[in-house]
Amino acid sequence: MLDLDKNSRRSFLKQSSLITVGTLLAPNFLHACANQERVAFNGKRLIVIQLSGGNDGLNTVIPYRNDLYYQLRPGLSYQESDALKLNDEIALNPGMNGLRELFDHGDVCIMNNVGYPNPNRSHFRSMDIWHTGSSSNKNWDTGWLGRYLDQKCNNTTPYQAIEMDDSVSLALRGDMNKGFSVSKPAAMYNSVKHIEIGKHEKKDNENLNYLYKTLADTKQFARYVYEKSKIYKSAVNYPNSKFGSEMKRMAELIMSGVESQVFYISLTGFDTHARQKNKQQKLLMQYSDALSSLTQDLKQNNQWDNTLIFTFSEFGRRVKQNASGGTDHGTANNVFITGGKLKQTGIMNETADLANLDKGDLIHSVDFRSVYATLLDKWLDCDADKILKQSFGRLNFI
Repeated sequence: MLDLDKNSRRSFLKQSSLITVGTLLAPNFLHACANQERVAFNGKRLIVIQLSGGNDGLNTVIPYRNDLYYQLRPGLSYQESDALKLNDEIALNPGMNGLRELFDHGDVCIMNNVGYPNPNRSHFRSMDIWHTGSSSNKNWDTGWLGRYLDQKCNNTTPYQAIEMDDSVSLALRGDMNKGFSVSKPAAMYNSVKHIEIGKHEKKDNENLNYLYKTLADTKQFARYVYEKSKIYKSAVNYPNSKFGSEMKRMAELIMSGVESQVFYISLTGFDTHARQKNKQQKLLMQYSDALSSLTQDLKQNNQWDNTLIFTFSEFGRRVKQNASGGTDHGTANNVFITGGKLKQTGIMNETADLANLDKGDLIHSVDFRSVYATLLDKWLDCDADKILKQSFGRLNFI
């Protein structure tokens, strides 16, 4: 049995080494919620899908009647006959038939030209900006959803946000609360179930108190998620890929009654500097097919109307193709919102003006923090201005 009062922090970490890095980023409930409102789970959930690497939005939502598109991308462009038409001007990448079907059913809102002023083309920096909701000239160490967890702290549910991964991204890290990461519930539970925790009385040692509570919360969470994960097993066919399997496990947690208001999941591989066309199409097919399967699961279990799914990438790509059959880091991009309670569906705004570029890059017309403010305010029912540290206009998709 582990006696934390007789072990140093180093010894403690050594004895608890079976816990993954992600789970050690568990919420700290020592005193964070003492003076905060306790918020019950209201049934609404937000799923965030991150397309990591910088997805090429111009070959995702395709302006197939724009001559400049073909002139600037002679080897990358899709012809009208190959793309999946949404209207007389715009089509989807041919790998996105699943999303096109959702679009046809009125379950999708597409926003074009989403970005921020003075964009940064570094993967790490731009992802930090999207994760935190900061301006490009500021560095914050908490995420926009982590600050949401801080504001809506609920001492009775230390699993308000779950990331389907082995670690927790910056987006889910707050000052006082953080999301939990879980890739495989059974493996996570097996890694911690044999760690015994002795009786612990709070001392004037903040580090030991924190570590004890972290371990206790981790064990509680691991057991809770593992037991819940056995309740519902999906019969829906998901793509045979890592991302497809993670989407299926996420669906099973949702349908099993895990009371998390935020789920976070990523699909990697979108940094397409060379041989982009086939690679991106395969990735978008993975994303689109998995999203279609998840939607089917949610609809069959009456969970679609209380679910909102937000898909983004840290930046788009340059408009002109490069010499390697790919595209380099760009700026503005498109985002997708899917769900059963959208007030505005279809294509929300105009596609980029390819005749009016900023040194070869698309010019943003929608600040991504307006999207965040809308999600926080209208869906998660919290003070978006406080979380984002300034006010951004709300949009009308919900």
